[in-house]
Amino acid sequence: MEVNGNIKKNRDRIGVILYVFYVLLLLASVLLFVKLVYVQVFFNPNPKIEGALTPSSRARAIEPVRGNIIDCEGRLLAMSCPTYQIAMDCTVRREEFANDKKDGARKEEEWLTKAKALSVELAKVFPEKSADDYWNMIRNGRKNGKKYLKFGRPVDRNVYNRICGFPLFNEGKYKGGLIAEQQNIRIYPYGKLARRTIGFVRNNRSDVGNTHVGLEGKFDYVLHGREGVEYTRKTDAGIILDNDSTKLLPVDGRDIRTTLNIDYQDIAYHALYDEIKEETDLEGACLVLMETSTGAIRSMVNLYRDGDGADFEEVSNLAIGRAIEPGSVFKTVTLMQVLSDGYIKSLDETIPTNHGIIKDARGVPQDVHILDHERIDHTTSISIIEGFRISSNYVFGTLAVSNYGKKPMRFIENIHSYKLGEAFDFDLEGLATPTIPSPKDKNRYWSITDLAVMGYGYGTRETPMHILCFYNAIANKGKMMKPYLVEDIELNGVVKNKRGPALMSTICSKAVADTITRALKAVTEEGTARRLKDAKCAVAGKTGTSFGTYAGGSYRDEMGRRKYQGTFVGFFPADDPRYSVICTVFSKPTSKQFQGGGIPARAVKSLVNNIYSIDSVFRPTISAAK
Repeated sequence: MEVNGNIKKNRDRIGVILYVFYVLLLLASVLLFVKLVYVQVFFNPNPKIEGALTPSSRARAIEPVRGNIIDCEGRLLAMSCPTYQIAMDCTVRREEFANDKKDGARKEEEWLTKAKALSVELAKVFPEKSADDYWNMIRNGRKNGKKYLKFGRPVDRNVYNRICGFPLFNEGKYKGGLIAEQQNIRIYPYGKLARRTIGFVRNNRSDVGNTHVGLEGKFDYVLHGREGVEYTRKTDAGIILDNDSTKLLPVDGRDIRTTLNIDYQDIAYHALYDEIKEETDLEGACLVLMETSTGAIRSMVNLYRDGDGADFEEVSNLAIGRAIEPGSVFKTVTLMQVLSDGYIKSLDETIPTNHGIIKDARGVPQDVHILDHERIDHTTSISIIEGFRISSNYVFGTLAVSNYGKKPMRFIENIHSYKLGEAFDFDLEGLATPTIPSPKDKNRYWSITDLAVMGYGYGTRETPMHILCFYNAIANKGKMMKPYLVEDIELNGVVKNKRGPALMSTICSKAVADTITRALKAVTEEGTARRLKDAKCAVAGKTGTSFGTYAGGSYRDEMGRRKYQGTFVGFFPADDPRYSVICTVFSKPTSKQFQGGGIPARAVKSLVNNIYSIDSVFRPTISAAK
């Protein structure tokens, strides 16, 4: 019985002990819970201690790699290249050496010796300062606790790798103090070629005008990609990545394959520049080459002189941004109308010369309506094709008035149907909207004279690109293709978004296109563009000359000077068109003449001859000639 009693007593003692532990743990849990609630709800730590123990994270953007712009054959027109801004933390290991009572002074002296050797190497890479200058900068920076000492301008990858091997810097960031900040810059391997077309993006610039220009600007959303985000925090060792925070990787930009052919761009640039470089009275010029069957722009040259004495540069896109009175190149629009509407059946039809005076259009401005007395006053009639060949204002003003005088809106509607009255969507920003007067416009007075001058190229305003599209449609048997510069959007060579050719409309029948082509060939064979007669392949086209206006609508300034716009537009080979081309020059006020049959025709001839020599499409012709 005594044994059982002892066992019972031991059990009771153990139970009491366990119970006491249970109560103590319960009380501790309650206290801990109360403490947690207090800390979470009521406790406010010392801000200095909190900042030291829990450094805040800061978000930092990770820039994606910008996509490339390439030509139709894959050659780089614009690319991103990493550069590195070199700097130095002059304070690295300074406190460590100061706290080392035994070897600190010796280690500090060794560090400074390496820094002096570093200064010699820095002077070789950044020669704007001497080795002594860099040594003094580093020594003073260390003395004054400078954590960021910048050296020179950003360098490329090869120079950066070389710098990483310099004394002290070869010990890395935390021992040698090397700071290298990567920046991506844009490189244009072909320099000035197509620079206005390729364009640029200036970020965070409020002191300049347009910051998004050309293909770089229009397709910035494609090329830029998507920024990533990483978080950093400040520690005793410096700013480090906060690996406890989520990191979002950047998405690199996609590449743009353009329709441009850099070989043709080079040919077009020199064909135009060589003709205008010595002309001090010229303000600018443009030349555009388009593939007939697709509307692909193979070259686009825009040269503008920004001030007296300056050279011509690609600073303004004249081909799409300047709408002008087109002059005689618009006579083809009138010819297409009278052929399509059935008012004339043949180019050999004749009209009375009437001494070069357009009936019922007495108010025609004499500055632009140069009477054709010397050319047609010796006869009583003139054929349509002869009037086109000599570019007679009288003939085409008469065709417009005699056939559309009682229904001018038909004439206007035809122009709009040829897409000459709208700013269609284009791969570059800034395509100007044409101006087409109308009898329905209540803000201006309309008369038969307006119809007459429109018939031979005045009164309307068109960009060179609009005129080129119209002539390209003639070369393409009436089918008007939408001009475009971007072939597709790619990622690592894989096409992600195919663009390419698009038909805007059919503006005339094949028969009408063939008839107009015959007239255009007459112009280059024996008319105002006969400079092109001996080109390496037959060219069909039309010249045009118009005058800019001054205050009050005058075509001359107070000194009697004019502002010329001379144009040649056409296509080649004439009988089987492969390319369409337009060249326009813009003069300052001048007493010289700049007509379409001069510089523009010569520039186009140079272009045609050089392309003919390298384009594979002409090789069968060359072989046959042999």
